[in-house]
Amino acid sequence: MSPSIQIPPHDVPLSGGSPFPPIADYAFLSDCHSSALIAPDGNVEWLCIPRFDSASVFGSLLDRRAGGFRLGPYGIVVPLSVRYEPGTMILETTWMTPSGWIIVRDALTIGLWHDEHADQTSHTRPPTDHDADHMLVRTVECLQGQVQVEAICEPIFGYGRTPANWTMITDDWAAAEASDGEVTLRLRSDLRLGIEGNRARARHTLTTGERRYVALGWSHGIACPSGGEDALQRLRVTSQYWRSWLAGGRFPDHRWRSYLQRSALTLKGLTYAPTGATVAAATTSLPETPGGERNWDYRYCWMRDATFTLWGLHALGLDWEADDFMQFVADLQRDEGGALQIMYGVGGERDLTEQTLDHLTGYEGAVPVRIGNAASVQRQNDVYGAVLDSVYIHMKVRGLLPQRLWPVLKDQVRCAISHWDQPDQGIWEARGEPKHYVSSKLMCWVAVDRGARLAESQGEHQLAQEWSTIADEIRRDILENGVSARGVFRQHYGTDSLDASTLLIPLVRFLPTDDERVRATVLAIGEELQDKGFIQRYKVEETDDGLSGGEGTFLICSFWYVSALSEVGEHTRACAMLERLLAHSSPLGLYAEELDARTGRQLGNYPQAFTHLALINAVLHVIHDEESEPAG
Repeated sequence: MSPSIQIPPHDVPLSGGSPFPPIADYAFLSDCHSSALIAPDGNVEWLCIPRFDSASVFGSLLDRRAGGFRLGPYGIVVPLSVRYEPGTMILETTWMTPSGWIIVRDALTIGLWHDEHADQTSHTRPPTDHDADHMLVRTVECLQGQVQVEAICEPIFGYGRTPANWTMITDDWAAAEASDGEVTLRLRSDLRLGIEGNRARARHTLTTGERRYVALGWSHGIACPSGGEDALQRLRVTSQYWRSWLAGGRFPDHRWRSYLQRSALTLKGLTYAPTGATVAAATTSLPETPGGERNWDYRYCWMRDATFTLWGLHALGLDWEADDFMQFVADLQRDEGGALQIMYGVGGERDLTEQTLDHLTGYEGAVPVRIGNAASVQRQNDVYGAVLDSVYIHMKVRGLLPQRLWPVLKDQVRCAISHWDQPDQGIWEARGEPKHYVSSKLMCWVAVDRGARLAESQGEHQLAQEWSTIADEIRRDILENGVSARGVFRQHYGTDSLDASTLLIPLVRFLPTDDERVRATVLAIGEELQDKGFIQRYKVEETDDGLSGGEGTFLICSFWYVSALSEVGEHTRACAMLERLLAHSSPLGLYAEELDARTGRQLGNYPQAFTHLALINAVLHVIHDEESEPAG
């Protein structure tokens, strides 16, 4: 039996001297409008509403005083098990106490889609036109014995600035309301609620077979559940939605199938349904270095990340998200030269002014806590290639190019032609001096090469020939200036330092995979940028990125390395590396941005779309290798 442990205040360390759970121990929920992170003790520690990039109402993730919402057994903080209901974004937490067992189910619920009679067994579009309920529904069921459960809801609006002022709105003490003037929260339960200061609280002893619920809503158009059966029905509909969406994909029958499915669900969960934009991660300011300053807001749509993400969804047969994203791109406001910004808000906003929230103490003391992102005004020339390659892949899959998108694409190719020979901040958004980064020039080549192919498909043969000639010019320049004397691709012109972003060279088909320079680069990165067997993006001590301190190994680089090893024929090494990476997933199959190679601890914003995209690519590479091996 699990010992009874009194719940400590949020500023008291739970273990290891820190009051914060490890990043990888959080569960991720989404309704494709907003997202929540739930700690193992059942406390919702991150919820920004009504959008991914809105201000938090629960912010304990970044300051133990910034609000939370716990549902669980009174006096017990360590669950027996935490898992997702298979094929869904519904969390199930099982608790064992000295007197009984309970299970808590949590979901950001999704209402019935518009076409309730869609044929869910066909390969036509899955029912992704849906309405988020804008509601967190939490149920608790006693499986055996009796257990005293407690619900404590303590929102603090505006990133921990404004405590809630609750008001009971029913005579039976079943519903309460709080507002900061912009966001209104409605709490409803079949438990008897009470108000203690800024908290709404309930405590009740459940017996075998008894079930209760607590729901928090923030929409004016959808009422909270009217009772326990209504709450359960919302969970059923949400479960049906996620499973139906997942059924539209193609997942190989392989021992790694579950990793592909969880990554696909995570990428979908990071997509903002009203526009089709994909956020880089659900969080802001989770540190890349414990206690360090490399803390960024990732709740925006990077053109690079989003378009690369579509690679993974296309590879799994989940093509419809790309249609929505293409429309999002077509509607984006560009600069005077026709160029897209490197990132936008999920509604297409251009102004992402960076600010620091100095009243927050940060995750494990990592400050500053930032909202907004100054990188939005950087020049990163790789963005053109990311967009063009994604559209090119999409056109090959769907067999057509949205005509309203073609003028946007032509502008991006022209921008790549204008800027490819100029320095920039690179794929890693360095805050030092601009450099002639090889990966940026590589992706400019991709932009012009794919642009030429798309122009040919549109019947613009002269334009296609013109662009093809320029693509050849970019290639020659990269091969002349981007390769060191030892035959390895450089980080940037004028240095012999390495950069993991050059692992993209075989993946974007810049050179044949049997080219010695490609092979030498992949192997050199594996030897010289590895840290305890994982891949760094570059050596911090050799790179002017404008920041102090170190960082973890970027998980995307290690997954890229797996794919690149596969491309150059190192199948055994690719498989071994992939096995190590999969062993370092979170207990729920999620990944942050980085890994501390010495401790195995995940670092950075979480969950990270780019990491899950690279996982899909790497897993499919290795599975293809296995299937291609001769029998016997």
